[in-house]
Amino acid sequence: MLLNAGFVIAETVYGVRANSVALLADAGHNLGDVLALALAWAASVFAGVRPSRRYTYGLHSTSILAAFANAMILLLVTGGIAWEAVQRLRSPEPAAGVVVMAVAAVGVVVNLATALLFMSGRKGDLNVRAAFTHMAGDAAISLGVVVAGGVILETGWQWLDPAVSLVISLLVIVATWGLLRDSVNLILHGVPAEIDLDAVRRHLAGQPGVSEVHDLHVWALGTTQTALTAHLVMPGGHPGDERQQSLALELRERFGIGHVTLQLELGDSARACAWAPDHVT
Repeated sequence: MLLNAGFVIAETVYGVRANSVALLADAGHNLGDVLALALAWAASVFAGVRPSRRYTYGLHSTSILAAFANAMILLLVTGGIAWEAVQRLRSPEPAAGVVVMAVAAVGVVVNLATALLFMSGRKGDLNVRAAFTHMAGDAAISLGVVVAGGVILETGWQWLDPAVSLVISLLVIVATWGLLRDSVNLILHGVPAEIDLDAVRRHLAGQPGVSEVHDLHVWALGTTQTALTAHLVMPGGHPGDERQQSLALELRERFGIGHVTLQLELGDSARACAWAPDHVT
């Protein structure tokens, strides 16, 4: 975080001094890296906060709010930079190519160094792999700015600086749109994108003694925690605590669902469960 935050400040200062919107666009992109790293750090801290009488699930969901705020900030910053780039395309202004190349070259080094910090754990952890890929991609974007600065020096094409900034802005918007979409989905208690709800239902319905599954809900407690509640109709009776705990472990290992609550019903009552139809909420 400190490494990337320091570079964002330097890139912003030199972007203004060199009159380069490409550097400013890259600074906005790298600001997203800082926010993403801060999010991961905050999520790990809040995940350790114990549940309270007011927040019975703890504070896992703060990571979802942070992701949403991260996406909104990036879209606003990138939108402002893109607007400035469009104005520059209409009336190109000279940019200091040497400064652009030098600062962007530092960006290549910083992003590669950050990527190397995540290299050792990228095979065993999806989040670490995503961070490694993101940082390596950022190094490639900074390299593109270096090339643009060199072309400006050789050709004098001042329009290239705002054109590159628009390309970077587009890449940031595409990446951020996915983050915004996923965070809104989690805020609305939607099923996390990586979980196949039909597969979960089939797994529960296929358990020995289960004749029906209803009132199935899967939602995110945070960006790394998923919860499930469901009613299982078992005419043969309760299978025992050990089997129920084993089923919860299966859901964790197979689907990544860690917080499982199952209500077991015999289904022998003349009055059906009020939550049995799928459309009941």
